[in-house]
Amino acid sequence: MVQAPSRRDRVRAATIEEIKGTARQLLVDEGPDAVSLRAIGRAMGMTAPAIYRYFGSREDLLQHVVGDIFTEIAADIRAGEASGGDVTAKLIAGCRAFRSWALAHLPEFGLLFGTPLPGLEAVHDKPASDVVAECAGKFSLEFLTLFFELWGKHPFPVPADEEIDPGLLAQLIRYRDGLGADLPAGAVLIFLRCWVRLYGMVSLEVFGHLHFALDDPVALFEYTLAELAALLGLEYSPQP
Repeated sequence: MVQAPSRRDRVRAATIEEIKGTARQLLVDEGPDAVSLRAIGRAMGMTAPAIYRYFGSREDLLQHVVGDIFTEIAADIRAGEASGGDVTAKLIAGCRAFRSWALAHLPEFGLLFGTPLPGLEAVHDKPASDVVAECAGKFSLEFLTLFFELWGKHPFPVPADEEIDPGLLAQLIRYRDGLGADLPAGAVLIFLRCWVRLYGMVSLEVFGHLHFALDDPVALFEYTLAELAALLGLEYSPQP
C-alpha cells in the first residue's frame, strides 16, 4: 500500500512548483535579468534565503525550469500525435504541435533552442544536469519513437554506408549506438536531415528571420512537412 504524502511534503512540493512558475513568469514578462532569487521571493512573499531551502542556487532553479519546459513540449507533441491516425498522421501532427508550441512560447523557445539569453549562459555552458538531460531526452524520444515505429512498419530507401562520407558515417554510427537503436546509419542520416529541416524552419519563423519575404509562413511550413514526408517515403496530407 502506497502511503499518501504528508501535509509537509505536499506544502513543500507546492512551494517548489510556485517558485519555478514564478521564475518562468519573470523570464517571460521581464527577461532573464529579472530572474533572481530576490525577485522571486518578493513576488511570492518570501525572503531570498528561504528559497535556498528548495534550490541551491539560481542556476539550479533555472535548470529545473528548463527541465519543466522540455517536459511541456514533449506533452504537447504527444497530444498532437494522439490526434492523428496512422504513423504518417502522427508524425505530421507532432511537427505541427512543435511549431504551435514554439510560436506560443517565444522566450522559452529561445532559452532552450536559440542562442543563450543574456544572463542564462551558465545553464548552457555547463554539462546538462540530470534533470535537464532526462527531460530533454523525453522530448527527443517523442520524435524518435515515431521514427522507430515507422522504420519497423514501412522501411524506406536510405543511402548505403559506402555512399556516406566516412567522417559523417562514423558520427552517425556513434549516435546510433548511443541510442541503442537497430537502424542502418543511412536511416539515422534521414532522421537528422528531417530534424534539421523542421528545427530550421521553426527557428527562422520564431526568431522573425522570414519577415523579409513572408508575412505568414504557414504555407511554407506545410511545404517543409511535405518535403519531410517525401524523405520518409510517406504521403503528405495537407492541413484541413
